[in-house]
Amino acid sequence: MSLGCPKNLVDSEVMIGHLHREGHSLTTDCSEAEILIVNTCSFIAEARQESIDTILEAAEFKKSGACRRLVVTGCLAERYSKEIQSDLPEVDAVLGTNQIPLIARAVAGEPVPAPGRFGRSKADLYLYNHRTPRVPATPPYTAYIKIAEGCDHSCSFCIIPKLRGAFRSRRIDSVVREAEDLAARGVREITLVAQDTTSYGTDLGMQDGLTRLVEALERIDGICWIRFLYVYPKLVSDRLMHLVAGSEKICKYIDMPLQHASTRILRAMRRGGSRLSLSRMIERIRRGIPDVTFRTTMIVGFPGETERDFQELLGFCRDVEFDRLGVFVYSNEEGTRSFGMGGQVPIRTARRRQGELMEQQAAISRRKNSRLVGRELPILVEGASRESDLLLQGRLPSQAPEIDGVCLISDSEVGALKPGEFRTIRITRALAHDLIGTVVR
Repeated sequence: MSLGCPKNLVDSEVMIGHLHREGHSLTTDCSEAEILIVNTCSFIAEARQESIDTILEAAEFKKSGACRRLVVTGCLAERYSKEIQSDLPEVDAVLGTNQIPLIARAVAGEPVPAPGRFGRSKADLYLYNHRTPRVPATPPYTAYIKIAEGCDHSCSFCIIPKLRGAFRSRRIDSVVREAEDLAARGVREITLVAQDTTSYGTDLGMQDGLTRLVEALERIDGICWIRFLYVYPKLVSDRLMHLVAGSEKICKYIDMPLQHASTRILRAMRRGGSRLSLSRMIERIRRGIPDVTFRTTMIVGFPGETERDFQELLGFCRDVEFDRLGVFVYSNEEGTRSFGMGGQVPIRTARRRQGELMEQQAAISRRKNSRLVGRELPILVEGASRESDLLLQGRLPSQAPEIDGVCLISDSEVGALKPGEFRTIRITRALAHDLIGTVVR
């Protein structure tokens, strides 16, 4: 059971790889599993609660199923290992984010040390490479590659640096060899992930490391789409934009969490910038990468956020017209700089602001999607639609897996389409987040 972001999913796939190498087999039926592993998330309160609920659900299979052992891993385990061990006796082992190689020992019932305390030394930090066993849990035509781990930014609301440690990059040749192996197994789309992909290579003394990495990945036969997520404001170089704009393989897609637009709130978040500087940066990227899809996330309800601050954020998003926008309610996380900060915003107010911003974005998204009606665009066929067994779905280059909407395929011959195929689709209808189209024969 893997919870949270794609970065956490990669960790789960590596753990599966270690277990597979030791002779264990994987089942998706929890009632049949002798060992249950819950790889948790603890980024915000909602994710933490989901992790706890999932652990409790898994524990029930020790009573009614074949489960003999329950192992909890990931960010929640790193952050609250003592509490898990004392409050959840059903849990047999706890592994933190840097103890992934110990998963086979934990499953076998061998003693494993408790996760280290916050602020561990760099020598203790874990990062997988191309030689690490890994079993992808994604569909066979797509995969994530984690190119770095940890974070050196000091955003006041974020606990990740304490959970994941200092920023550290993989070597270019290691990432390339992993991508080549994935391509040989039929993967056609790779998505690069890290806490901040645009800082890739800085710890190794590289300049413009992400550009150099993507240039190398672009040369791999068999890989058709490349995208990277989680870029940091002000770190998108001219060289990177030029590469994306001129490439047939790199999706013209920028995922940049901006978090807010009020100068005062950005300063309190330790992000920096202003509405004006962010607007200019976005315009620079849109000029440098024509037809780019720009996705971002915002936080509402940050301590001290006034109605005026929120209206500035609302106006900023209305003026900029992001292609994709996610909105989170601020989570007051112990261990962060903003924990206990004065001016806490009532949750009811924060959720009202979230709804208002999302409602505005729905109208913007529908309007932007409507401009695609009549156009013919490449699509990666995914298979049966989540909406109806009678339809297939796929994704355009502008739609990242599991994050954005999809394109429903309304076609009388959908049976002739196979998951993992690249086809051309003519858009016939636009919804707020999804599109509908017919495959061009």
